[in-house]
Amino acid sequence: MANDREILREIWEGKLPVCFQLDPNEVSELQQPDPFFLMVPRLSYFPLVTDKVRKHFSRYVDSEKQEQDMWLECDGQPVKWHFPIGVVFDLYVGADIQLPWNITVHFDKFPESQIFRFSTKEIVEAHFMACIKEADFLKHRGQVVSSMQKKDHNQLWVGLQNDKFDQFWAVNRKLMETPSDQEHFKYIPFRLYMDDGYKQKLIKPITDDGRRKTLQDLINETLPNHANVKIRTHGMIPPMETPIQWMSEHLSYPDNFLHLCLQI
Repeated sequence: MANDREILREIWEGKLPVCFQLDPNEVSELQQPDPFFLMVPRLSYFPLVTDKVRKHFSRYVDSEKQEQDMWLECDGQPVKWHFPIGVVFDLYVGADIQLPWNITVHFDKFPESQIFRFSTKEIVEAHFMACIKEADFLKHRGQVVSSMQKKDHNQLWVGLQNDKFDQFWAVNRKLMETPSDQEHFKYIPFRLYMDDGYKQKLIKPITDDGRRKTLQDLINETLPNHANVKIRTHGMIPPMETPIQWMSEHLSYPDNFLHLCLQI
């Protein structure tokens, strides 16, 4: 349906204004560097959009540190690069939205115990494709991804990396189709974020008697002791009566997971 495609495009085009600033303690020059401003896609990952940030700040740090792994910090917390950018924002900023989003850049003292290192974009690609395969296993027992060719996998990745909606969705629509013999996925791929981690559980999109499950049902099954909570995804709070099959088809991130941030 045209309206559905418009929703997909609206989600795809979501962007955040970010103000990157180098940690003052790491500046080796007399002059402080200017902040670096970027509009970043919510659906992307920081390692895919920060090449210019690194180039802008690296000349202001000690020469022996310029080639070290750059990492980002938000409100005293190291940013998990393997989370989509929109998820990081919804998780750390939540309802207290002040834009632009201030991010501190570091070249020193990498927090090994808190975040993974990434040395190349190929590592980000491997993580992304692993998520795609996990989601397809939950939805279609892995049958769609296994039937794809390498060029399809590449098209998904290049479409995301280059922010090309049509290129990405030409392949991703196959991952969003329901099996021919039913109108829903086997399970709903989702991650429910709370505190510093997330929960996953096998949740079917319909009940045993055929009723469509809602976001409220998902929360009840995943967190039975949490009543009157709200969920934030893509910067919005969807109604708790929204069917999770519809959410999975329209509000999933490119990795095919629903990323749901708990708001208590």
